[in-house]
Amino acid sequence: MSFASCYDIIIVGAGIAGVNCGYRVQTLLPDHTYAILEARNSAGGTWDLMRYPGVRLDSDIYTFGFSWYPFPHSQTVLDGNTVLNYINDAAKKHCIYDHILLNHRVTKATWSSDTHNWNLIAEADDRKLCFCARYVIFATGYFDYHEPLPVQIRGLHNFKGRVIHPQFWPESLDYSEKKVVVVGNGATAISLVPKLAETALGITIVQRSPHYVLPTSSGGDDSPIMRLLPTALSYWLKRLGWLSLTLLGYYACRRFPRAARDYMLSMVRDELPEHVPHDLHFRPKYNVWDQRLLTCLDGDLFKSIRDRKVNIETASIQNCTANGLLLEDGKTINADLIVTATGIKPQIAGSIQVGIDGSRCDVSERFMWKGMMLQGFPNAFFALGYLTSASWTMGTDLTALFACRLIRHMKGKNRLAATPHMRELSDLTERPLWNLRSTYMTTARSNLPKAGNFGPWKPRSNYLWDYIQACYGSFEGLEFFEGF
Repeated sequence: MSFASCYDIIIVGAGIAGVNCGYRVQTLLPDHTYAILEARNSAGGTWDLMRYPGVRLDSDIYTFGFSWYPFPHSQTVLDGNTVLNYINDAAKKHCIYDHILLNHRVTKATWSSDTHNWNLIAEADDRKLCFCARYVIFATGYFDYHEPLPVQIRGLHNFKGRVIHPQFWPESLDYSEKKVVVVGNGATAISLVPKLAETALGITIVQRSPHYVLPTSSGGDDSPIMRLLPTALSYWLKRLGWLSLTLLGYYACRRFPRAARDYMLSMVRDELPEHVPHDLHFRPKYNVWDQRLLTCLDGDLFKSIRDRKVNIETASIQNCTANGLLLEDGKTINADLIVTATGIKPQIAGSIQVGIDGSRCDVSERFMWKGMMLQGFPNAFFALGYLTSASWTMGTDLTALFACRLIRHMKGKNRLAATPHMRELSDLTERPLWNLRSTYMTTARSNLPKAGNFGPWKPRSNYLWDYIQACYGSFEGLEFFEGF
């Protein structure tokens, strides 16, 4: 292992969160050096990884995108390749790409109390390199890039056709004129199925229980007034509008669950043909936003159902046979290809082994401070976003803004380290970091950091309040180590 370089700040991950953190660092902390270590051979993160047919945003680009780099077109919901190009264009135009070290997979990050630095080990071209930094920002997303949620289908090894997980979709896969079974009905399945239906012989979605699916528009041409406005102003007005709509919609659904449920179900009934029983396949037993709300772009899934290209079966899988699936209600579904869209595997800090002074630390045993720092971890920030009341990126940007503010404060006060410390542990009630009841989230909850029920240990949930806290809030709960 050889020593590489030492920086003031190291950002791990060059996805949309990492690129945004890079922009915030170079604009708010211009006198600090930084590098972005990226495991893959390109920036883009999730959008470089996910290449399955139909991959797209499940939120609007105006709140998902960078506040400092307006998307130049009028579409609201973008396909995955367009998002990837947008991220890379922003990184190159603002010279963030100059700070990205590609093919550098960070495997270990350890804080040294002697030097008050983080030491990071990265694998690059069969070499092990050691980097050091006073501060580290983990912009690694919230799921495992190498392993999806394990598929629980009895006898899956019996199937003589191909089994594919969307996270690792083969570029050369030919599904035309094939019978395809998609197991799962989350965001991936909702965007994948209409695309498969264009050329496949037939698609069957197998789901254990229904989800709420809301038909949405992909957007269109701007109004004449918007076209007259400067691009930056038009973008900010759209961003404000979509943020307001998202917040109001979310809190209205939580405040009036029955009305929200009735509205969602009425929207679906209007889209479905008579031969499809909507109560069986599209009437969930949970309230709106107990799980993520799924969006159906321009009603494409419902159109595929109306055209009889897509069939839905709501039942548990009893077994997998050589030719397909046997359901517990006795139905047999033949298939040439099984797609296991059963969810991602949530995790924090990628697959990086993190520790303090040589001792490995389990992040699941720690509490998150203001949703962005981890109990007992000095000078470490976690760029995590929202999964319900706002877009993911708006949450990660709060981490970037706060990190820059805290670093600037510490430099002015000659402080070397800031560590979240909890004094009232006996009075704390554990809460999940994200309040979702989705299977993939409840399954992984024991592997994720925890939130609390008071003060800075509460999970983030309201963007406006969280923005105020990030930019102007107190440092309550942080312990500082003073320099000499």
